[in-house]
Amino acid sequence: MQRMTVGDYLLARLKEAGVGHLFGVPGDYNLQFLDRVIAHQDIGWVGCANELNAAYAADGYARCRGAAALLTTFGVGELSAINGVAGSFAEYLPVIHIVGAPASQAQQRGDCVHHSLGDGDFRHFLRMAGEVSAATAQLSAGNAAVEIDRVIATSMREKRPGYLMLAVDVAEAEIAPPAAPLDFAQPSDEQARRAFRDAAEQHLAQARRVSLLADFLAARWQQQTQLAQLRQRRAIPCATLLMGKGVLDEQFPGYVGTYAAAGSERDINDPIEQADVTICAGVRFTDTLTAGFTQQLNPARIIDIQPFAASVAERRFAPLNMADALSELDALFARYGENWAQASDPTPSKAPTETSAISQHHFWTLMQSFLQPGDIILADQGTAAFGAAALRLPPGAQLLVQPLWGSIGYTLPAAFGAQTAAPAQRVILIVGDGSAQLTIQELGSMLRDGQRPIIFLLNNEGYTVERAIHGATQRYNDIAQWNWIALPQAFCLHGQAQSWRVTEGVQLKEVMARLQAPACLTLVEVAMDKHDLPPLLRKVTACLAQRNGG
Repeated sequence: MQRMTVGDYLLARLKEAGVGHLFGVPGDYNLQFLDRVIAHQDIGWVGCANELNAAYAADGYARCRGAAALLTTFGVGELSAINGVAGSFAEYLPVIHIVGAPASQAQQRGDCVHHSLGDGDFRHFLRMAGEVSAATAQLSAGNAAVEIDRVIATSMREKRPGYLMLAVDVAEAEIAPPAAPLDFAQPSDEQARRAFRDAAEQHLAQARRVSLLADFLAARWQQQTQLAQLRQRRAIPCATLLMGKGVLDEQFPGYVGTYAAAGSERDINDPIEQADVTICAGVRFTDTLTAGFTQQLNPARIIDIQPFAASVAERRFAPLNMADALSELDALFARYGENWAQASDPTPSKAPTETSAISQHHFWTLMQSFLQPGDIILADQGTAAFGAAALRLPPGAQLLVQPLWGSIGYTLPAAFGAQTAAPAQRVILIVGDGSAQLTIQELGSMLRDGQRPIIFLLNNEGYTVERAIHGATQRYNDIAQWNWIALPQAFCLHGQAQSWRVTEGVQLKEVMARLQAPACLTLVEVAMDKHDLPPLLRKVTACLAQRNGG
């Protein structure tokens, strides 16, 4: 009978899930499994500067590839990574976290080994991981095949992390190879599907104004093609929330902009909020994306499509997957769409006033002209993410932001993961100086691997978002001032890089003209006023300040 090691079995299942790289940090409890990774033909090892950065990188990779894998060592390594894994849980990314653990006999004896708490209990960290994982398992030679399959399949179906505790001896134990492919299917109940169709038809048949609001869950469940088909049938008003930018083609007729409730302009809000029927596809309303939950949507007029269920005027239908629900809507679009009002042409944005200093408005206007089809743009939480909300993405472009979990510093290692997932695409990272100081070490990994991201570092001398919320002049919102343009050379002896510092709009424009297809990593430090905010962020911070103040 053919046999393989548990480690090789796990790698085979990861490949089946679409994983082509494993991010992490080596430790003595995972080194033997790492030998299997290094020898694997289809999964490459990607070492990171620390475990938190590795978790962020895996998250960025999963946003581009649909799934990712992370490897840490027991205790110290996995706890360093858990913040990043929690972000993947909050924002629905299937990241398989593999933890190399002490040998089974040491665990059974309760030995006082390194990286443990010294109390003989080796399940402390597994229990912690359970709070931010769709499924967890402590693997043994006897349960490995069943548990690996269960955890990975659950993670892929629910689009959330899975946790596998892999003892050093278990990784080398022999088991039978997979007998059948993993099943990631998410079936719908046929009765629920028919009832949803009938309820949706009652609303759409008599509607004259129908709008579509799409968000990140539609992207996680890969419904871009289905949504595009709806829009091709009728160019109704459409918008996305910030986290869902890229799930709709923003150049196709009907797109009105990024919806932020009271934070967005009336020519975006009115078509979405005042429709007879608003179709919400994969939408999650969060405080930062709605200027403090200021959305004005009548529940009686909403058709809400979620990953596992749908509702019409708050009447719920389940189990019903998103693809089947959108398929039913497609038939209704074909039948009734010609009766619905089409979207008006968007109001052209005003050109920025030419000034010597670079304002937020000037920067984002130049960024709009800089973008190309297929770009992957990452904007860190703060001025970068909320400035990016005003962008109209080119076809095939994708914006990666983390506004729900909101862990500053996330995007720099996430850009490393995204470029690993999509080496042929142009990756543009827009990050503040405060955020970059948290995770700058991964610049070395980018250079080591010959990556060519374009990094716009917005230097506004500290935590501008926090200044806007509270403590504008308090020193806790200040940070150390770094020589940013010297860092690429400092972080890698043999990496190729170029860097500039710009303080005027004309300089930024000239630098951007050189970066249509850069041959190496590029860092552009953009000097900005520390109190300047994008308009949306000004509204959001005002709401947050009020909410935080009770």
